[in-house]
Amino acid sequence: MCGIAGFIDGTINDTDKKQSIAHAMGEAMYRRGPDGGEIWLSPDHGVAFAHRRLSIIDLSSAGQQPMASSCGRYVLIYNGEIYNAAQIRAKILSQYDIKFKGHSDTEVLLEAIANWGIKDTLHHLIGMFVFAVWDKKLKRLTLCRDRVGIKPLYWSYNKGVFIFGSILKSLKKHPKCPTQIDQNAIASFLRFNYIPAPQSIYQDVQKLPPGHILTFDADGDKTPKLTTYWSLDQAVRQGKNTPFSGTENEAVITLEELLEDAVAKRMISDVPFGAFLSGGIDSSTVAALMQKQSFSPVKTFSIGFEDQAYNEAQHAAHVAKHLGTEHTELYVTPAEARAVIPNLADIYDEPFADSSQIPTYLVSKLTRNHVTVALSGDGGDELFGGYRRYITAHRYGNKISHLPKFVGNLSSGIIQSLSPQTWDQIFKIIPDNKRPSHPGDTLYKLASVLGETSDGYYRKLVSNWQNPNSILNHGQEYQGILWDQTIEQSLPNRVERMQYLDTLTYLPDDILTKVDRASMAASLEARVPLLDHRVVEFSWSLPIHMKIRNGQGKWILRKVLDKYVPSGLINRPKMGFGIPIDNWLRGPLKSWSNDLLSEQYLQKQGLLNSSLVQEKLQQHQAGTHNWQHQLWAILMLQSWLESN
Repeated sequence: MCGIAGFIDGTINDTDKKQSIAHAMGEAMYRRGPDGGEIWLSPDHGVAFAHRRLSIIDLSSAGQQPMASSCGRYVLIYNGEIYNAAQIRAKILSQYDIKFKGHSDTEVLLEAIANWGIKDTLHHLIGMFVFAVWDKKLKRLTLCRDRVGIKPLYWSYNKGVFIFGSILKSLKKHPKCPTQIDQNAIASFLRFNYIPAPQSIYQDVQKLPPGHILTFDADGDKTPKLTTYWSLDQAVRQGKNTPFSGTENEAVITLEELLEDAVAKRMISDVPFGAFLSGGIDSSTVAALMQKQSFSPVKTFSIGFEDQAYNEAQHAAHVAKHLGTEHTELYVTPAEARAVIPNLADIYDEPFADSSQIPTYLVSKLTRNHVTVALSGDGGDELFGGYRRYITAHRYGNKISHLPKFVGNLSSGIIQSLSPQTWDQIFKIIPDNKRPSHPGDTLYKLASVLGETSDGYYRKLVSNWQNPNSILNHGQEYQGILWDQTIEQSLPNRVERMQYLDTLTYLPDDILTKVDRASMAASLEARVPLLDHRVVEFSWSLPIHMKIRNGQGKWILRKVLDKYVPSGLINRPKMGFGIPIDNWLRGPLKSWSNDLLSEQYLQKQGLLNSSLVQEKLQQHQAGTHNWQHQLWAILMLQSWLESN
């Protein structure tokens, strides 16, 4: 795991200046790679590469980057891990007379590119990665990102200067990096709590989408060209055209074999490794398959909170005890969790408002005290139907969207006549093991979609601010794939359509961004075996009844886990990985939020409708409404603006 950055700037003739800029771009990524940092400059075209290294495979200098190919034509910088590097290396050695200097996956990737070409190499790779390759012969820069977007990459081409990097901080170290705030991107952020790709917070700076290649010819027309080498759309079509034809038992066995191999490949490391363990289905499956293949107890990690509504630590401890892992847990006080807040803008690099960013950073920090690599269970919800919105849509989706408008409005009004806190109290009559967490918030989300059309149903479910343009003084929300009505034609099943959209948007731009930034802030490498592209492709060959059944999601994943962990330790309502932002904004964070959201301060900035923000803040603090998510997004935006 590392950080990469670089530029092509023909206007800089001073070698010392190029070196200084490249060095600064590398140092901005120090936490992504504390084990070393090097730069490389081309004698022509103003090309510079910077790299920060977190040593995982081949800790010697033979794994150092930037790295030149044995033929001398290519120079590579790379962030990630290629889990099948040993198999690729063996294939290269069987075809070509090459002597490897070390055993790093970096060198394997580079020699594969040198001998097979970039596109053919990409199709061989099992892993997570972004990389940049300079072709000295063609004078061409190529950037590539992994299939599902596990690792990040930003780029900009403005006024003849091309800049790229793992994080925005690196790009900003180049004096010609655009830093004009994109108010249209802020509108998107207010809806989703993240800025969706390809947008970034800055105009003329973009995110490279997952599964894409960008080429830039320094001697050609100097127009960046984007192409796709893998797409979810293609994986879905392939799965639908050639569905799994075996029995349910055969499907469970096939998935188990795929996951076992995916986990085994991600246990390859020259440094200590472990796993995040929440006690839920996904992380428990990963931990179980790790322990199955380990000769010693696997190290597992979880954090707990005093507020039982947000505490999963006891569940994780029960699973760890059953599996026999070496388990470490840390109970975090509310004050310790809140102490992270001043650092969030720095950690997440651009406005980001998924409040589980706080516990994700805390568990990463805990884990890094013991290991350098941690496996995570992310991806299971999207692939196998785990989110509550899938279950609701599976049961009631058609009924909700076909409700007469007046019935939907009436039902919505009844729900919203009571506060979320009152609904939480009412739901306490339901036994703990059957009661959903935070039922009041869930009902309010349901109220927002009652009577909604099919096209708008999902969009409203995933929206934070339903009309973000109304809260902005300037800017217009970009309408991306969530407004594409043609998707319903190719994926008529509502749940599958939601899974598809989540995997394209929410997964890379929220979940994987959160895990990448939090783990990298702690200099910890996080690996996600459930998002092995072979598992992704297999999941789309399965019928929906192998994912959602009897009011529960992840049926097939549960069947795999049943072989290792009793269902009684797992079966409970999905909790999520959150913190009590609602109460904090009425208590210990009240002064902080009042300062950042004061009418005077908002008017001075001129970005947001100060009266509307004040209205929501006062309603929340009075306890008549729960605007925690909407206010948290604005607070994270304000915090970021204050620190940049």
